[in-house]
Amino acid sequence: MKKKNAATIILVIAVLITCFGTQVRSDASDHRYKEGDPVPLYANKVGPFHNPSETYRYFDLPFCATGHETDKKEALGEVLNGDRLVGAPYKLDFKKEKDSELVCRRKLSKEEVARFRNAVKKDYYFQMYYDDLPIWGFIGKIEKEGKADPTEYKYFLFKHIQFEVLYNTDRVIEISARMDPQSMVELTEDKDLEAEFMYSVKWKETKTPFEKRMEKYSQSSSLPQHLEIHWFSIINSCVTVLLLTGFLATILMRVLKNDFMKYAQDEEAADDQEETGWKYIHGDVFRFPKYNSVFAAALGSGSQLFTLTIFIFMLALVGVFYPYNRGALFTALVVIYALTSGIAGYTASSFYCQLEGKNWVRNLLLTGSLFCGPLFLTFCFLNTVAIAYSATAALPFGTILVIVLIWMLVTSPLLVLGGIAGKNMKAEFQAPCRTTKYPREIPPLPWYRSTLPQMAMAGFLPFSAIYIELYYIFASVWGHRIYTIYSILFIVFIILLIVTAFITVALTYFQLAAEDHEWWWRSFLCGGSTGLFIYGYCLYYYYARSDMSGFMQTSFFFGYMACICYGFFLMLGTVGFRASLLFVRHIYRSIKCE
Repeated sequence: MKKKNAATIILVIAVLITCFGTQVRSDASDHRYKEGDPVPLYANKVGPFHNPSETYRYFDLPFCATGHETDKKEALGEVLNGDRLVGAPYKLDFKKEKDSELVCRRKLSKEEVARFRNAVKKDYYFQMYYDDLPIWGFIGKIEKEGKADPTEYKYFLFKHIQFEVLYNTDRVIEISARMDPQSMVELTEDKDLEAEFMYSVKWKETKTPFEKRMEKYSQSSSLPQHLEIHWFSIINSCVTVLLLTGFLATILMRVLKNDFMKYAQDEEAADDQEETGWKYIHGDVFRFPKYNSVFAAALGSGSQLFTLTIFIFMLALVGVFYPYNRGALFTALVVIYALTSGIAGYTASSFYCQLEGKNWVRNLLLTGSLFCGPLFLTFCFLNTVAIAYSATAALPFGTILVIVLIWMLVTSPLLVLGGIAGKNMKAEFQAPCRTTKYPREIPPLPWYRSTLPQMAMAGFLPFSAIYIELYYIFASVWGHRIYTIYSILFIVFIILLIVTAFITVALTYFQLAAEDHEWWWRSFLCGGSTGLFIYGYCLYYYYARSDMSGFMQTSFFFGYMACICYGFFLMLGTVGFRASLLFVRHIYRSIKCE
């Protein structure tokens, strides 16, 4: 019955995800145009090039505006992504060329000149979408040649955008924008200026089919030199896995085999064998851990995040997250997290009842808030910062209300239903050995066998297997690099799970051999310690590999990365504990326990 219910839940989620993926793909622009037809062009946002989270509405800068621009209706994921599309002042009708078309003549006040100069100083770029194809460009440039003193720099604003559009029969295939370096206005001094903003449009025919028009944006991550680095990362990870596998095989096949033989032949002769001390704590090894409610809640949250990650990979591998599919990833994260909350409730409640917990309602509340609580507090702080900066990252009240309703009407009910199902399962904890009434005293251990050194050892190896790939992920999430090689990323993820499970099992064996029976929390903390290493890498990436600056960008980077690394901690901690539990049950089932 349990397997049937679990299969039904997974089938329902898979169907919903498939429908979601189909809907996302059908939302892509597939318009056909006749000559002279208007093609939608939306201005999205502007912001400092090196601060991807710090973006503002396009018309927050004093560009040409008629005052009648209409906002594009956006999906949940687009709003979460910080997209704020509004009708652009340029008219790019299908196959209609234009040369130096005037948009507007504008008299810029001293304050507006200062705003433009400050934007140029911070390397502001703009982003637009033409028939759902992205366009980028810088709004100005800084002239630094031959000037050592920054006060001598000259600042210029581009006035003329040159669009080049490629088409195939009746469809738009590609668009690029180039700023005319011969048409600029100087912004160095605070004085009123006259500026004429213009644009040109050229159309060229291409043989590229419409179905392949997005390949241009994904090819950058598939270049040979990049693929070589990715494959080097996988080979490095595979070598780590092979070394660990060989190491553990030695333990399991030789050390444990010798242990079993000695225990079977002469238990007294094994009394002085330190490496076989795990036999003597068989009455304590399955003693339930302290803070069992928190432990069960952590396993529930970790199981949900693991399921979420697997489903996200499924969507990525079937091609849902193609480049610049605006907000698809954020929509998927919100929807799938809500749908998988029943897994968290079921896992936490059933395991809590197996640990002889009584207050399952409190455990369910703890499960629901263990990950969402810190995420909500982080969001409140960062959203306040974004509001203070008037950035597009600030979520409007309507979007916040939608997320709250999803949490109240989907996440919470599924969590409760999963908790009730887990409670009613009433399964007993399967322990091969009987637990004694009083716990055995743990002998004094050297410092390197304490929790923190063991966590450092456990987290380093899995982190070393993924750190090369981490740079590309960070450059995509916190930069402008495009990442589309999801198959390689999935292989690295599988390797991460294997290495985490193996190293946690090895450290659990050494802990039990030293007659330390408090392995429950230790295995979870050791498994999840890779999340701490990833957060350490955040510090390195921020200061050594990026040019991010400013309070808003810094707080967004470290705030949301703390939540992501905490999620990795819960997920990998669950993997480490589950692997250790299987191992411990196996070795104690193989000996005779009194």
